[in-house]
Amino acid sequence: QFLFDAFISLIKKGKDANIVSVMPQKPCSAPRAQVSKVLVLGSGGLSIGQAGEFDYSGSQAVKAMKEENLKTVLMNPNIASVQTNEVGTKQADSVYFLPITPKFVTEVIKVERPDGILLSMGGQTALNCGVELFQSGVLKKYGVRVLGTSVESIMATEDRQLFADKLMEINEKIAPSIAVESASDALKAAEQIGYPVMLRSAYALGGLGSGLCANKEKLEETAHKALAMTRQILVEKSLLGWKEVEYEVVRDVADNCVTVCNMENFDPLGIHTGDSIVVAPSQTLSNEEYHMLRETAIKVVRHLGIVGECNIQYALHPSSLEYCIIEVNARLSRSSALASKATGYPLAFVAAKLALGIPLPEIKNAVSQKTTACFEPSLDYIVTKIPRWDLDRFQGMSHEIGSSMKSVGEVMAVGRTFEESMQKALRMCHPSVDGFVPRLPLKKAWADSQDLHQELAVPSSTRIFSLAKSLHSGMSVDRIYELTAIDKWFLHKLRRITQLEHELANYNSSSIPKELLLKAKQDGFSDRQIGQILGSSEREARKLRLNHGIKPWVKQIDTLAAEYPAMTNYLYCTYHGQEHDLDFNDRGIMVLGCGPYHIGASAFF
Repeated sequence: QFLFDAFISLIKKGKDANIVSVMPQKPCSAPRAQVSKVLVLGSGGLSIGQAGEFDYSGSQAVKAMKEENLKTVLMNPNIASVQTNEVGTKQADSVYFLPITPKFVTEVIKVERPDGILLSMGGQTALNCGVELFQSGVLKKYGVRVLGTSVESIMATEDRQLFADKLMEINEKIAPSIAVESASDALKAAEQIGYPVMLRSAYALGGLGSGLCANKEKLEETAHKALAMTRQILVEKSLLGWKEVEYEVVRDVADNCVTVCNMENFDPLGIHTGDSIVVAPSQTLSNEEYHMLRETAIKVVRHLGIVGECNIQYALHPSSLEYCIIEVNARLSRSSALASKATGYPLAFVAAKLALGIPLPEIKNAVSQKTTACFEPSLDYIVTKIPRWDLDRFQGMSHEIGSSMKSVGEVMAVGRTFEESMQKALRMCHPSVDGFVPRLPLKKAWADSQDLHQELAVPSSTRIFSLAKSLHSGMSVDRIYELTAIDKWFLHKLRRITQLEHELANYNSSSIPKELLLKAKQDGFSDRQIGQILGSSEREARKLRLNHGIKPWVKQIDTLAAEYPAMTNYLYCTYHGQEHDLDFNDRGIMVLGCGPYHIGASAFF
């Protein structure tokens, strides 16, 4: 890439110059972290906001450390996790089932004497604990080095005032906000900014304590609750109705940066990303918007000095190029787990290697087994993530969702179109759901006093089914957009599903054309759905499909745009295809999982 520049320099220097003198100097590589024993902090027991994603990241971190021949000590009291397994070449050398608190971590440090500690794999729990250990001088006293992103950089992303100050240094845009430490100061800040305001907690898990406040009474109530759990809250101007977009970025010590995945929330700003339907890659951004946010993400990550993996969340105005940075997570998160599975890029494994000072070009790409990890994945499919709630388990619990997370699990579906992946994800989330249908899970009846306009205007765990009902009843996309602020691209795609369902209803099993049946399968309709629409059974619909030679094709997640053969074991089925990506001659054994985490079925499966 520098050859043309070198050629011009050679011409300028004249006939006495040689090619060596004009070639760019090889940059000095940063020294690797000189550690022999690493303490990895887990996230503790599963909770809303911290679930299996940190078992995944911790397991990958331990695997990366063992690959580099480092002694690994793991602290995690969660018995139902892969990372705390007793034996195995990829398991930790020592496992402590102790609380992730400064007191117990200090005791383990005294006994084990590690020379490095990894904070970014245990979520908010590990991060907060690490910050306390740093501030109390424990890490310095025992000579324990924080691997990857420094504690100063972590504090700059977690402390709301420091974060705002850091972004102002590089003239980046954030929502007008004021950090306060008391409810009375919060009320003064809100008066200054103007209602409605969004209240956010510092060092918080899953958006705990945050919320939209339309008036003084609501703000006072929310602020008192938030300050019971944290010492600092941020009062910021509400950007309700803006799009929410996320980027996953990795950066190494040599300042190489890669944006691994960008994701777009189906729901507008105001709903915690863990409670929102998320689509990857983003579908409604223009090329200009995509690259504007990508360049900003790299600029911010470099300025904050993050080494490893980072998640950056934006609010983007739906009809202009105006944007604000909502927050930066200098750690692995739930979004990181989604991005990793969606792209096949092993984010946690790579982040652990980066924390040791290994640059991206020296880490092997797990997908191709030939190229390096210094590449940006290219996807030829769409991934849809849908949360799983179990709010019915709690009497009197509101089904409304907002900036504080309530979901207990989530699913990811892969398809070649949005319609296909959306319908597949809805079925994965709950066995009683057939797809994008105007019926509630478990065949529950709609409330007699249901106000469909209110159901659409107020985000809830069942709003997706209210959307289906409104489209089935003939409500216009423009009217739904006015009520929900969900991008019209998504609404038009969902309307296509209902239109196809209405078209299918004009036929029966003996009269439906093959082309229409194939189109229904390509848009994610299940055999049971088709059977119900045609007035037959699931078995008969399947038999009809097979008689027409309509079968699914097994495709491999390929993040390299077919430039290199993919080696990943991530597979999906689609009716958009002409051949399988793999041969199935090994006659293997199928293992069935339990589906998304829900109350009663969790990490132990």
